[in-house]
Amino acid sequence: MKRVVLAAVLIAAMVQGAVADSGASVQLDETFTKARTWLDQQSLALTGGPSGQDYAMPFEQDAILFYGEAVGNPEARTPAQRELGAKRTAEVMAQRSVLEYLNGFAVVGDTLVKDSMQQYDVVRSAVAGTVKGAQVVYKEYSPEKDMAVAIVKLGMHGPKGFATSIYEKIFRDPQLKKKLTELNDKPALRYRHKAENLPELYDGLVVDATEQNFKPALINRIFSSKGELLYDPSKVSQKILVDQGCGEYTSSVEKAKEALSGRGVKNPLVVKATGSLNNADLQLAEGDAVKVYSANQKNDFFAGARVAFVLK
Repeated sequence: MKRVVLAAVLIAAMVQGAVADSGASVQLDETFTKARTWLDQQSLALTGGPSGQDYAMPFEQDAILFYGEAVGNPEARTPAQRELGAKRTAEVMAQRSVLEYLNGFAVVGDTLVKDSMQQYDVVRSAVAGTVKGAQVVYKEYSPEKDMAVAIVKLGMHGPKGFATSIYEKIFRDPQLKKKLTELNDKPALRYRHKAENLPELYDGLVVDATEQNFKPALINRIFSSKGELLYDPSKVSQKILVDQGCGEYTSSVEKAKEALSGRGVKNPLVVKATGSLNNADLQLAEGDAVKVYSANQKNDFFAGARVAFVLK
């Protein structure tokens, strides 16, 4: 038993060491061909494991998928016991990795889930509840390597989704809801400008953030170059925010347009972010800020979260 515990501790250290390696390609050991095939068949990609983490992937596929690894217990009496013990330990490691990963999620601005958990009981309970709801969707054991892998899945939106739970808690807590429109712990100035007549009618927005150090967050916002707040989820219908999130996240403008078509968008306005206040908040040049404000005044696409962010 001591050896099993030692193996679990060693794997945990590997996972913790990978926390800072966000954006790394997350791959299973080539030994687990069936697991790799299962992922391909489901059109899913791993969010994280001992080899790294990817904070953008859950927003693209609307699901968090983590895998854990574990070796068999050499003191087990039978091969079946070795396999069973390895699978159970791999499952525990995957669940632990999910919790560590969620701690690193940005809620709004530079505020992480971990920070919010320390301040707000409602966030702590939301995270604990969603981790418990993570499903073990795949297990595999390799007798040759005496190693098991387990994959756990946690949805982002919809019933029991991680983002859903956080959003619901935010809207129920006045202090948390206030954070949506604050910058540096102070109320952000709302963007105001005389609406201009645009040559076209736009029903959505694509923000090209490929030149910025920008990452998806539970709450992504858009500011003017002067720090005035243009877009934040307090403008979004609560039902839409819970079901779909505050925007789409893609790797190209064309993919962004395609993703927005699923939200009923036919002609989105495309602008390029010229700066960022932090990893989660983008800034637009004054001319583009006026266009976005004017287009939204006509079609109110912010209320439907008909916004897409293009990541590098």
